Amino acid sequence: MSKTSIPRTSLAVTLALILVACTSASPSPGGGGASAGASGGAPSGDPIVVGSTLSLSGAFAATGAIHQLAGEQFVEQLNANGGLLGRPVEWMVVDDESDQAQVSTLYERLISQDQVDLIMGPYATPNILAAMAVAERHGYVLPQHTAVLAPLMTYECQFPGWSIGPAPNEYVPNMLFDALESLPEPPQTIAIITNQNGSTDYVSRGLPDDETDPGAISIAEDRGLDVVLELPYPPGTTEWGSIAAEIRDANPDVVMNNGLGVDPVGLIEAMQQLDFQPPMMFSLFPAPGPPLGLGDAADGLLSVSIFEGTDAAVEAAGEEVGSIVEEFETNAADADLPYTTFETQAAASWNAWEILVQGVEGAGELDHEAICSYLGDNGADLTFVGHVDFPSETNNFWPSNQGIKQIQGGEWVMVWPEEVATGDLQGPSN
Repeated sequence: MSKTSIPRTSLAVTLALILVACTSASPSPGGGGASAGASGGAPSGDPIVVGSTLSLSGAFAATGAIHQLAGEQFVEQLNANGGLLGRPVEWMVVDDESDQAQVSTLYERLISQDQVDLIMGPYATPNILAAMAVAERHGYVLPQHTAVLAPLMTYECQFPGWSIGPAPNEYVPNMLFDALESLPEPPQTIAIITNQNGSTDYVSRGLPDDETDPGAISIAEDRGLDVVLELPYPPGTTEWGSIAAEIRDANPDVVMNNGLGVDPVGLIEAMQQLDFQPPMMFSLFPAPGPPLGLGDAADGLLSVSIFEGTDAAVEAAGEEVGSIVEEFETNAADADLPYTTFETQAAASWNAWEILVQGVEGAGELDHEAICSYLGDNGADLTFVGHVDFPSETNNFWPSNQGIKQIQGGEWVMVWPEEVATGDLQGPSN
């Protein structure tokens, strides 16, 4: 597969996968037998161009690289199986440098100047909110893979590929605390350390303009946990020493880091320098690879997940999933990604691309109103989730299939709830 190189200052980007002109044995990327590429013939005619930004540099780059790789693989398989509406697909990717301030301008240029036919959402909730405003202004359908702030995602033609339900600020804390309460000796004290990014702050505190909206802090207290430290920090934080010292002094049974990307890595390393390791730790949206590079220091770390490409999960999911996972892992190794396993970020990307393809194929045209109507009326069949509907009353967010994963023996393992677990939840490390 050709690799994409994105100039920091140029919009002209990657045509990520140039028109594959032959059929392939790869599974058709349409979700559970969807119609994408059903003809199996070589695509022909003018390409359909999908435009998007991704965080290929900056604070979110470790996660953005996963979405880039998953999207490249999807488009390659799509073209190998007949393309979209019989036409080849090109993916035009622009580096937003993990900077929300750039996203609106870049999507405006993709639509107004480059005149892309379709768009795909960027990575991270604040960036997606910025892209959504542009999509709504132009009437473009916006599939997106990682937005969390469901109450603010009010555009009727945005469609989530990863749903934590309509109230993640309640769902995530309750799921975590349910898991912790299942342990023989549940934690009694908690420190909640929060990246003030919109999505992560929302999980900790609820909506900023609604004092009654619950979040991890109030839910922990309601469930009998003693919140011994509640500490926000600005996005882009790289100096973790003072935060680590406050955690050490509070000495909690569990640290809940509602953070992003490499936040937990910086925090764990800073606590190591103080010769302190909390008995248990949770991180909300980490890049999956960097924590594993910490070795024993990150053992037992918890996070959220919709899919982990372990042998047990792949075997249970079937041959199509196995083929997708195997190819991704090969490509990730070739790209020198620090974590090559197909996991929740990659699955969310795959879901978003399937939503886009099924909307177009269902509508039978590139008219955005028709695509939006088709998805609203019919939902989508997603390889890693199954059938989902997009209820307008919950801003198209479907009931979550999310669980909790844990680093055990140097790999991420699903541990909660029981119906998705491939391993047992492990208790305190010290």
